[in-house]
Amino acid sequence: MIESRLLLATTNRGKIRELKKLLLGLPFKIESLDKYPEFGRYRETGQTFEENSRGKSLFYSRSYPGLVLAEDSGLEVEALDGQPGVYSARFSGSRATDEKNIRKLLRLLKGVPWPRRRARFVCVASLAKQGRIVKCFRGSVSGYILNEPDGRNGFGYDPVFYYPPLKKSFARLRAEEKNRVSHRGKALEKVRHFLAASWQRQS
Repeated sequence: MIESRLLLATTNRGKIRELKKLLLGLPFKIESLDKYPEFGRYRETGQTFEENSRGKSLFYSRSYPGLVLAEDSGLEVEALDGQPGVYSARFSGSRATDEKNIRKLLRLLKGVPWPRRRARFVCVASLAKQGRIVKCFRGSVSGYILNEPDGRNGFGYDPVFYYPPLKKSFARLRAEEKNRVSHRGKALEKVRHFLAASWQRQS
């Protein structure tokens, strides 16, 4: 039978909240890394979201007795040749915060016209168990970068990511709205289906 414990390989409180909502209802005891400081910390050195996601899930799966779900995600901006990409969380340096990252992004895009402010959020989620990858899942969503922050919900670059179909920034969406259309929501929906199907087959 598939393990009934699932570790979210992150200490980011915003991500933990989103992930738990997206996985709600699955027959797993969902835990997060902040309960296991003895596992150490994985150093992200990959050049792609998939490399970081796979590496992280493998690293923690060697210590955890159940399944490990790791995701790496970030923002790719067309006018910046795909930056910040895998460096999204630390775009403004070693002491990066969401606010500092947004300020740097907007500074670099100053004067860039709307058509060239196209961007996309990308998420790759990986499941691992006992040192081996079980499966990887990908999700993405396209939009534009605003000239200034708009809204207070979400985290990361949400205040400056404008989503045309809903005519709002991600930071103006309710959690349920965002989870239906976001990169993480799309990737985790695939995770949900996979876990639910695996549970049914093996229970």
